[in-house]
Amino acid sequence: MPCERKPMRYGHSEGHTDVCFDDVGKYIVTCGSDGDVRIWESLDDDDPKSINVGEKVYSLALKNGKLVTAASNNTVQIHTFPEGDPDGILTRFTTNATHITYNSSGSRVAAGSSDFMVKVVEMYDSSQQKTLRGHTAPILSVTFDPKDEFLASASCDGSVAVWKIEEQTQVTSWPLLQKSNDVINAKSLCRLAWQPKAAKLLAVPVETTVQLYQRDSWAQVGTLSDDLGTQAINVVAWSPCGKFLAAGSIGGLLTVWDVESKLCVERQTHEKGYTVCGLVWHPSGGQIAYTDTEGCLGVLDGLSSSSSTTASSTTTKQAPASYDDLFDADDERPMDEGISEGTRSPPKNPVDEDDDDDLIPATGRARNRSAFLDDENSLDTGSLKQGLDKFVDDDDAGSAIVPPAAVAAPLRPVYDGPMPTPPQKAFQPGSTPAHLMHRFMMWNSVGIVRGYNDDQDNAIDVEFHDTAVHHAMHLTNSLGHTVADLSQEAVLLACPGTDELASKLQCLHFSSWDTNKEWMVDLPKGEDVQALCLGQGWVAAATSALMLRLFSIGGVQRELFSLPGPVVCIAGHGEQLLVVYHRGTGFDGEQALGVQLLQFGQKRRQVIHGEPLPLSRKSHLSWLGFTAEGTPCFIDSEGVVRLLNRSLGNMWTPVCNTRDNCKGKSDHYWVVGVHENPQQLRCIPCKGSRYPPTLPRPAVAVLPFKLPLCQTTTEKGQMEEQYWRSVLLHNHYSFLSSSGYEIDEEGQSQAQKEQQELLMKMFALSCKLEREFRSVELAELMTQNVVTLAIRYASRSRRMVLAQRLSDLALEKANQLQGEEPQEEEPLQYTRRNTGYSQSSSEMGADHQHSSHRQAQEEEVDEEQGQEEHMDEGDVAESKRQGLNPFAKGTAASPEKPSPRPVSKEGRVNPFKVSSGLGRSGSAVGQNRVTNVLDSMMSSSKKPTALQSSSGSMGTLNKTPFLKPLAPRPKTKTQSTLLHMKAANKKAAEEQEPAVCRLKQTEAPPPASPAENVENKKHKSGFQLWLEDNRRIILADNPDLEETDVIKEAIGRFRTLSADDRLTWTERAKGQSEDVADMKKRKRGEGETSRGDKNGQSEADETSAKKKKPLDTSAKLSAFAFNKN
Repeated sequence: MPCERKPMRYGHSEGHTDVCFDDVGKYIVTCGSDGDVRIWESLDDDDPKSINVGEKVYSLALKNGKLVTAASNNTVQIHTFPEGDPDGILTRFTTNATHITYNSSGSRVAAGSSDFMVKVVEMYDSSQQKTLRGHTAPILSVTFDPKDEFLASASCDGSVAVWKIEEQTQVTSWPLLQKSNDVINAKSLCRLAWQPKAAKLLAVPVETTVQLYQRDSWAQVGTLSDDLGTQAINVVAWSPCGKFLAAGSIGGLLTVWDVESKLCVERQTHEKGYTVCGLVWHPSGGQIAYTDTEGCLGVLDGLSSSSSTTASSTTTKQAPASYDDLFDADDERPMDEGISEGTRSPPKNPVDEDDDDDLIPATGRARNRSAFLDDENSLDTGSLKQGLDKFVDDDDAGSAIVPPAAVAAPLRPVYDGPMPTPPQKAFQPGSTPAHLMHRFMMWNSVGIVRGYNDDQDNAIDVEFHDTAVHHAMHLTNSLGHTVADLSQEAVLLACPGTDELASKLQCLHFSSWDTNKEWMVDLPKGEDVQALCLGQGWVAAATSALMLRLFSIGGVQRELFSLPGPVVCIAGHGEQLLVVYHRGTGFDGEQALGVQLLQFGQKRRQVIHGEPLPLSRKSHLSWLGFTAEGTPCFIDSEGVVRLLNRSLGNMWTPVCNTRDNCKGKSDHYWVVGVHENPQQLRCIPCKGSRYPPTLPRPAVAVLPFKLPLCQTTTEKGQMEEQYWRSVLLHNHYSFLSSSGYEIDEEGQSQAQKEQQELLMKMFALSCKLEREFRSVELAELMTQNVVTLAIRYASRSRRMVLAQRLSDLALEKANQLQGEEPQEEEPLQYTRRNTGYSQSSSEMGADHQHSSHRQAQEEEVDEEQGQEEHMDEGDVAESKRQGLNPFAKGTAASPEKPSPRPVSKEGRVNPFKVSSGLGRSGSAVGQNRVTNVLDSMMSSSKKPTALQSSSGSMGTLNKTPFLKPLAPRPKTKTQSTLLHMKAANKKAAEEQEPAVCRLKQTEAPPPASPAENVENKKHKSGFQLWLEDNRRIILADNPDLEETDVIKEAIGRFRTLSADDRLTWTERAKGQSEDVADMKKRKRGEGETSRGDKNGQSEADETSAKKKKPLDTSAKLSAFAFNKN
């Protein structure tokens, strides 16, 4: 192929250059590292027009009078042509764009960038953009399918991918290239080229050859090579007719092939042997322009005549019906040459008979090679070629007769289902990609591990958020560690293996108390560490051999087990290990991941047994870990944060979507930590990228949680979201408590209070909206105290049917609690770990019989002391002051806070005041009576209740209940219901009298009242008498003891007494019991004048309880609801 190589012209400064022609071939346009674009009328133009577009220009494209350039300021700019006037910015990237190209019509521009993204932008409206994500390294080149359906891209991650533009999905990918971390370090620019017009073939330069891939099937159908080519091919370009392919290599070799015959028809060498980095055909096909890395421009001229001659002779010889027939002449070269195993299409040849189940995309017609060369009845290659020629072109008289088996082959069914998704590679949560020279190897709640790998240094820096844990460290990375983890105890590093060296796991145990703080272990040959994590006293490493190896923090090898699939990532926290792996092949962009959760410690068990990990549609896992409180959590590439809901059978609940907080489509949040209390998602905002830069140090932002409930703009939806979020994010209290950890008791009680307040607000809202059934549903979620408040609210709102329903619900809850008590009470004092609670629900649920006695006593005393009704509010306050337990810290300081109660606008109203001494109208008296009875239900919440549970628990040591009352606690569910039932026992005429008396009974000194309830049935024991005398001594020695701890201390001291001393106390108790009856009579006589004495009141209450029987709930409600005197 005779061709003339013109002398080269200097055009730009040394560095990368690019070249293109205008639409008609009148101008040659070049760009270079000097930031200029030059417009040449011909190679002999001594004064080309120059346009400066930036510091450096990496690529350019020209069509329809619009010149598009990729400059070093991270933008893709538009200039008019040939005027060169700026016409705006088409799109932006976070780093510089590396290659741009037009589609065949000039309506779209595709641009690849060093931030791993490919953008397809509409020229008429730059806001119409499509972003193709999937590469994990800078983009080398992009090219449009002439039919504008597909786009191909090459990347430094070693892959060449084909994308479906409209769906923004990856159709296929081939790992053909050598990996690198940046474009300047890439072995080849790998400028892809799609065959014009017919669009049948995609040309991919791979090393010293050009591989041809067929459209739709994406199978390799040929390879073009030149025996004289020893250097890698950098750039390829098709002739306008689509019959010739030109290539420029790193060594300066220019080659032109006839694609049909696969013969080299032209070979030229750069005059100085410089690398060819730009190559383009003239629109007429008679000329090739090329540029090199020294900034020079050259032209090959005189290609048109030979091209047309060859083309016409080829057409005369054979007119194939399709481009599939171009490659039947070359059966000596393997079709899948250069493609790595596992990802390419299976080779199709007559020998293979096991590929019937391979995936074959639909093409609408039978393919000549891929579709029927693996048929069981296939003949030899020569006869099949003849048969195929006959099948394709019936007019070819030279074709042989085709055997029936070959004719039947096209009827083979073609697969037209979902395509498999490339599996996600293993990664380390909290790290940025490994190919970056400066990267985060780990960022978590303990500190930051940075890796540096450039020409000057290969090192690792470890920085701690809290320098009290350890000072910062600088480590030389001579082994080439790529994954790391950091905890309060150690730094863990691992490097992949090489041909000579095994993969190594290195641990710097800086918290060790001995002097040797470092250990290292070599993995077996061929086994690489892919993921690792640190726990409390242990190390885990997942390897490429589908193994998970456990070590102690000091380096002792522990258990190892096999994983069901290739690992994706692992995370550790305390005694928990979370593992995510591929459980199969995903389809249509979905990843099929499985998750295992293992619990170490004394009882080792598997909590989650390989269930599927729920990701968003067409997304992949981007972060995995634990909250600061130890709840498993993960985040997918769509920004959805999911938390493990232990109370719902270990299901995953979405709690946040970081995309809702992003301002732009290309913005992301890079997560570094999750906290449940306070509710925070700690992450780094990344403008226009997925990963933050190492310098300057990025700032951490805090995002709130929000459950994706419906209608969260309404008041009802907002309260529902707050309630269920509070329930979910406080589940960790029960988990930590059951695991034996001490928990924040005050935080838990505050959370419970917040939840009950929200329920009460939703209850009130439902009442206002006339939704009584919904109100009962909400009441089922409430605690016993808050149900009482709900009854009170319903009664005041004149919703008697609702109040009746709530009363039934309260009684049902009381019965449920009563049934649970016997199983829980006895082991409570002795077997339950101390987790910060002073009382459990079973402790607060007291003995039903004692509670009944107390109610009866209260009612009897109310009748006897009715004449003291004139007592004013000052007396009430005084009685409250006198009724305080001298040993209690006070209810305000108690960690167990009363349940929330509604407060009126005037402040806290005295619920027991009957007379209207403040000027109330007579019409309010009936309302006040309703208030009194309902308020009395709440008043019992201040009564001490731990006595009964404690005495029941201690019964195993002493059959006689002997405990003193504890500090005032919230009333139990059982008591509130029974009090509710008893409180309405009186007739309407008596309702004014018991109010003040009940106040006296309730607010009297706690040390006397409950104890007398016990004494009504059994006399005091010797231990009780000894405890009364020595209680103050014990409290003086140990002022911070709770009541139950005081009793335990007293038991220990009483047992240390000699046998004679204990016998003396027992005889003294017996002597006192003889005078108990006389004492009670005297005290009953004095009960009318002394409020502090409770013995007579208790006796009277017992008598009254025998005489009276409670009314049913309906009678009770009708007794006080609308009574007016």
